[in-house]
Amino acid sequence: MKDVHAMAPAQGNLRLRSVGLSGIRKPLVVQRAERQNVLAVTFRVGVDLPSDRKGSDLSRNAEILAEIVDTTVTRPVDSLESACSSIVRELLVRHPYAREAAVEASAEYFLQKGVSEERRSFEDYTLIAEARATRGPGGEVELGRAVGAEAVGMTACPCAMETCRAELVREFPELAASKFESLPMITHNQRNRTRLVFELEDGGDVEVDDVIDTIEASASSPTYAILKRGDEGAVVLRAHRRPKFVEDVLRDLLASLPARFPQLSDRTGVRATTVSEESIHKYNVEASHRVSLGELRQGLET
Repeated sequence: MKDVHAMAPAQGNLRLRSVGLSGIRKPLVVQRAERQNVLAVTFRVGVDLPSDRKGSDLSRNAEILAEIVDTTVTRPVDSLESACSSIVRELLVRHPYAREAAVEASAEYFLQKGVSEERRSFEDYTLIAEARATRGPGGEVELGRAVGAEAVGMTACPCAMETCRAELVREFPELAASKFESLPMITHNQRNRTRLVFELEDGGDVEVDDVIDTIEASASSPTYAILKRGDEGAVVLRAHRRPKFVEDVLRDLLASLPARFPQLSDRTGVRATTVSEESIHKYNVEASHRVSLGELRQGLET
């Protein structure tokens, strides 16, 4: 049978950086110290394609995912990122013509949380894991990996808050302005989605539950699945006592990382993106940054 994939392409001078599969959903079983999680994971996998090959052997990618991910039902892995590392190494084994391989994975994840112990329920988050492998001239493989999470919170706009405060002072002159200054004030709110990813060095590790806690602490307030009337008031007051622009969310998040993750090296990469889904505008507002943990530590020290 003719191997069409191995034939020379019509454009024979272009190496493609990545060819692969995306949108593959599979269950992955992760064994944690205190519990076992079954994650619904969406994978994107690919390898580079040399200029002398017409196509990539895509069925090999699907076979690798089946062999490594499907077997976690009986042999759980210790983390999503470790599964990605195994996949990306095997991609280079099965694609001997490739120099680079990459895996990106996102998974639904649930933690028991609540505004109080009486209101605890399973809150949903997104886990993120990446692995990249590069084959050197001598056949040695260099591996890079990343892990992170995305969480949803809320923000209260500080600009509209101060505008409303000034308007109410003018509207009710009999009330002293000083009283208004100490009160949380009406403003418009946003649903905030923040993603934090650590690019880890060899030996570096981070607990994803800590990543989620860090993200939620950067918003005006976390959000919850179960809220009674009194709880709703507490969440709204918390948010309005901590009004934030999307820029504030990002800066507060980044500034908290050195203290929250002292075990990570200075060379650990950090990628953060936060999006406020606006309530009174017809657009969203986004802020993002990429930095090393060492740069954050140095910046905070100076």
